[in-house]
Amino acid sequence: MLDRLPEPSRRQVFTHASWTERRADSYERLAFLGDSVLSLAVSTHLYRQEGDRLGAGRLTKVRAQAVSGRACRRVAEQLGVPERLREMARERAGSVRGGQSADELVRSERVLASITEAIIGACYLEFGFETTAPVVVAAFREEIADATQRPLDFKSALQELLARRGEVVVYVVTAEEGPPHDRTFSVEAQVHDSVVGEGSGRSKQDAEQAAARAAIEALEAAA
Repeated sequence: MLDRLPEPSRRQVFTHASWTERRADSYERLAFLGDSVLSLAVSTHLYRQEGDRLGAGRLTKVRAQAVSGRACRRVAEQLGVPERLREMARERAGSVRGGQSADELVRSERVLASITEAIIGACYLEFGFETTAPVVVAAFREEIADATQRPLDFKSALQELLARRGEVVVYVVTAEEGPPHDRTFSVEAQVHDSVVGEGSGRSKQDAEQAAARAAIEALEAAA
């Protein structure tokens, strides 16, 4: 479906804000729209497929995992987004001074996830929800299956691990970057004011989960 988009839409999807003089020509607004389309498409699929088996709270957690920044990044890599981003960088070389390099951008979960959402937003505008939603669900099928069958709740796992030691973890937000609709959070997991894990994500919950995972890995390695 990406290749069926009109050329102006494809160019916008892969245009970082630092590569254009008009921020509105970047992928940011499309990502804002695509985020909602992605959530609705996955929510509708889960309601129809799992609604009789899972309660609202569980469905919410499955959806959050299935459309997380990590999930969107993996889909971006499957769609060849890093390669297309590099191609666009070569086309725009020298057009705007000081633009971020493609090599920097393709390493950013936030950027790759935002471009995935921008693709979804552009497809929604061009083809409508009824056509776009099944393609979105197909692209995220593995992420949805993983979230349904293997829920990731590292915070609960860390809490249980520390409880056996009589310790408690506290999560502290250390940084917030990006515009309000596309923000990245950095979080530290602390025990007795000592940092036991660090993580980042496109929501505080994602960042806390990443910090909890890092803490579990560090504690298991030290055991």
